[in-house]
Amino acid sequence: MEYTFSDKIKPLKPSAIREILKYASDSDVISFAAGNPAPESFPVKAMKEISDDIYEKMASFALQYGVTDGYAPLRAALKSRLKNKQALGKDFDDLIITTGAQQAIDLSAKVLCNEHDTVVCENPSFIGALNAFRAYNVNLVGVDLESDGVDIDALEKVFQTHKNVRFFYIIPNFQNPTGVTTSLAKRKAVYELCKKYGVLILEDDPYGDLRFKNEPIVSIKSMDTDGIVLYVNTFSKIISAGIRVGSVLAPGEIISKITVAKQVNDVHTNLFFQILIDEFIKRYDLDAHIKTIQDLYRKKSALMIECLKKVLPDSVTFVEPEGGLFIWCVMDKGDGAEFSKACIQKRLAIVQGSAFSADEGDSPAFRLNYSTVADEMIVKGSDILGKVLREYLSNI
Repeated sequence: MEYTFSDKIKPLKPSAIREILKYASDSDVISFAAGNPAPESFPVKAMKEISDDIYEKMASFALQYGVTDGYAPLRAALKSRLKNKQALGKDFDDLIITTGAQQAIDLSAKVLCNEHDTVVCENPSFIGALNAFRAYNVNLVGVDLESDGVDIDALEKVFQTHKNVRFFYIIPNFQNPTGVTTSLAKRKAVYELCKKYGVLILEDDPYGDLRFKNEPIVSIKSMDTDGIVLYVNTFSKIISAGIRVGSVLAPGEIISKITVAKQVNDVHTNLFFQILIDEFIKRYDLDAHIKTIQDLYRKKSALMIECLKKVLPDSVTFVEPEGGLFIWCVMDKGDGAEFSKACIQKRLAIVQGSAFSADEGDSPAFRLNYSTVADEMIVKGSDILGKVLREYLSNI
């Protein structure tokens, strides 16, 4: 039988990262391709203790259906934490728990966009968000990043020349894939520009707690006196990626529509894990736990940077991140996809830059991850990377 697929799904391609990870699953492949948190960052002992208590004392509740907007104690705890630590949330804001940040991004696009509306994003950007936007058949426009964030002049030009711009998607902290941190000046400029042109801001902050260098910069949402910012957060990088618990903080009118959309999507986020996270926040020092993760990634990133400085030629530049999970490398010539294939042949997995392009064009860049790799494999993999790179560049 010949199958006919919807116009929204036909153009979508498999995630380049997921395809690469198929190769990386081989035990003899060193993977710099993942975006996963380090397994040693999971608070396994605490999660087991809490889980045992939930099964013993709350099983009949925790294993039932839950309400769509989320477990009330967790919602209250998260609102309080965001308010006290980051000054997030005004009287007009509300919060919904989502099945990871990916669902938060998808539902935001679903409730805000019609087909052929324009969505603007940083270029390059997170592939999961790009595919979510593409699934709604929007006009996706990327604006190039500079060393301190998006090119503001180029962003304004896009707002001036494109119709029905619904929102600007931005990852201001240790951006995926580039590791770039948007400066305070540019965060303010983005907010004022979007306010001027009536454009919403979808601020994605999965890595904000993973800062291991320099002082934190206030979020764009903290500036939001006009109700134009949707703030996406997740527990994936600080508790566990597999539990799939995230959130959106946004004006209540938007949250009410996201709630309806979620009801037809998955009814509610896993209640057991929502309770587990709430209990973790109550019983343990979450900030102390986060500090152990920051210390871990500070060490791992420093090791990879030290290795890269030894093995990369001067023609390859890279961003030294202030936090997060990634290092972004740019060759002065060549194609990241071709280089990625050459690395796989030597049993090293990286991600080509084109996977993150808003226009799906070629890119001379590639992304490296240090969070999931053992230290000795960072050293060995960097040596392989340098050898393959020099051979690749010498042949083009």
